[in-house]
Amino acid sequence: MAKPARQPPRLPPNGEFRFVKALCALPPRLQRLMFGRPPTIDGQRLASDIQVLLRLMEAAGTASLTNGQSVEQARELIRLGSAASRGPRPISMARVDALEIPTAAGPLPARHYVPPGIPGGSPPPLLVFYHGGGWVIGDLDTHDSVCRFLAAAAGIAVLSVEYRLAPEHPFPAGIEDGWNAFAWAAESAATLGADPARVAVGGDSAGANMAAVIARRGREEGGPAPVMQLLLYPVTDGAADTPSRHLFADGFLLTKRDIDHFKGFYISPETDIGHPDISILKAPDLSGLAPAYLATAGFDPLRDEGEAYAGRLREAGVRVALRRYSGLIHGFANLTEISRSSRAAMFEIAGALQMGLAPG
Repeated sequence: MAKPARQPPRLPPNGEFRFVKALCALPPRLQRLMFGRPPTIDGQRLASDIQVLLRLMEAAGTASLTNGQSVEQARELIRLGSAASRGPRPISMARVDALEIPTAAGPLPARHYVPPGIPGGSPPPLLVFYHGGGWVIGDLDTHDSVCRFLAAAAGIAVLSVEYRLAPEHPFPAGIEDGWNAFAWAAESAATLGADPARVAVGGDSAGANMAAVIARRGREEGGPAPVMQLLLYPVTDGAADTPSRHLFADGFLLTKRDIDHFKGFYISPETDIGHPDISILKAPDLSGLAPAYLATAGFDPLRDEGEAYAGRLREAGVRVALRRYSGLIHGFANLTEISRSSRAAMFEIAGALQMGLAPG
């Protein structure tokens, strides 16, 4: 990545959180007066609080996920952004345990969330969750608020997995880690206090790609297989050239430049970009997979390929619920503490997850 222009200094994370949250909470009319009318593109209007957030990021020089920085700088950027967006008081859990999942490549750090209010004698379902970040950035901390929100709002346990990242570990290292973690979780569910019959898989962005690939791998290898897939704005086609990739190539957090950087780090030149473990949309057979809830964002370059994947699942006879949150951007799962529109979307997603994992 090229060296970026010098950025203005940032507030401390808690100060930044309070400042941004206050502006995002203003009445929409006042937000429009202060930050301009949100754009309407492809028949969709950007949510006014998301418009505020994007304008603030632009002013701070953090208008994209990588911002043209080196890998280490981009990783630090997402850590700072996540700290500022989750606030000083994380959602309370009954228990949060740091774990290490044994694999042939070495132990994988993981974090096990158990929310309060789980009925005694009734083990909760378990969601194995993979964080987004283009297989290059992101970690357990950057998605701590997402996992806490889903655990609390859906009343489930969540196991968040920290897989190996590119460019140090390009494809298929992360996929192998994800599969080994899921297989371990399925085998260890009872030990974790969860219901072994209700183990789901999920993630956001690149993590959602991993979740979809792992669900298919479970079918290919005869198990273990998840009972549900939660796919939040997934990457499904490494070589996509869709209208949404052009419409939202710049100015909506995830940019074409980000996507190209991530792809270059994750996929080596000799790797077939159409491999189904990269481009799940190109997999020849998607039948027999677990039911899926697939969420897309209207102002996301990945929107169209996510919706195309939902169509492929339906054609294969898989039960799938597709929901486009038309006013939102890529990464909205991380914005529940500062954006009312993102929070409303995530409550709906948590409700779908709760229903999908309800006892039979």
